[in-house]
Amino acid sequence: MADSPPETGSSSKVDSMNYDDPLYIHPSDNTVTTIVSFKLTGTDNFRVWRSSMTRSLKARNKLGFVEGTIKKDSTDELKFSKWERANAVVCSWILGSLSESIYSSHAYSESAVDIWNELFETYNKADGSVIFNIHQRINSLKQDGSSLSKYFNKLDTLWKEFDGLTNLAECTCEAAAKYNDHSKLMKLMQFLSGLDDSFNQVKSHILLMEPLPNVKTAFSIVSREESHQKNGVLTSVSNVSKTQSSAFNSKFNDKKSSSSNRSRNQNLQCKNCGLKGHLIDRCYKLIGYPKDFKPFNENQRNQNKTFSVNSSSVPSSSGSSSGVVSNVPGSDGTYCFTSE
Repeated sequence: MADSPPETGSSSKVDSMNYDDPLYIHPSDNTVTTIVSFKLTGTDNFRVWRSSMTRSLKARNKLGFVEGTIKKDSTDELKFSKWERANAVVCSWILGSLSESIYSSHAYSESAVDIWNELFETYNKADGSVIFNIHQRINSLKQDGSSLSKYFNKLDTLWKEFDGLTNLAECTCEAAAKYNDHSKLMKLMQFLSGLDDSFNQVKSHILLMEPLPNVKTAFSIVSREESHQKNGVLTSVSNVSKTQSSAFNSKFNDKKSSSSNRSRNQNLQCKNCGLKGHLIDRCYKLIGYPKDFKPFNENQRNQNKTFSVNSSSVPSSSGSSSGVVSNVPGSDGTYCFTSE
């Protein structure tokens, strides 16, 4: 009897993979994955840590594990196994985001929701001293020479932390709208009061606006003023540099021009007296000496016995006296001739 062929009319049943299932674990979502950039250290940063963890778990479709909405199904062995695996991964994420001192007291917990609730009960302390401390930091914060963006970001972080601690029930009545307007006004005043004195003019401009802008609009206005001030400083430095450069070039050109004139005068020679430095039409021996001309004294005469480019002595036409050419040019750029 021949063997019957294997059945090929139906495909084997394969467990389909549902990527939207909270029990699904992506290959990159392992136990050593870090889902927040900082660690929980205690009451001081619990609220920002919890907010960051909530956002990260929601992005990975695992928030239900800490909220308790994803229950393990003991009747379905496959789903139970998947739940155990996903829960272990979430526990590792939470424990990996704790500081060493906090980690040790939760290392033996086996449920993500238990760790989450215990941390909330321990570190979510919003007593009056915490609220007072944040409120005091808001009102005492100053720009103090830092950039406008850095100052505003610090202030905005404190505002959000304060609002989180004093979270009020939502209300749609007229009083709620007035409270929101008052809150916006207080934030505007706090922002303006901490600005440096260099922004006094733009602060006055903002306070005269009707109606008053919100704090984000005020930040935009002040930010433009900051840009203008920076550009003004750069322009001033550039102008000073250009002025110094121009003064140097002018002084250098003047020296160069004076040196060039002296060089040209040294190449001239008078046909009347034979001295260098001027031509016959500028020879003082022929055209006469200027009124303010002063003859050399005895010491100067002894120092100028030998002719040179700048100072020379020659016999006079009568043979009884000699003359010297001054080593200082006259007002017209020529050298003066003096008889003894």
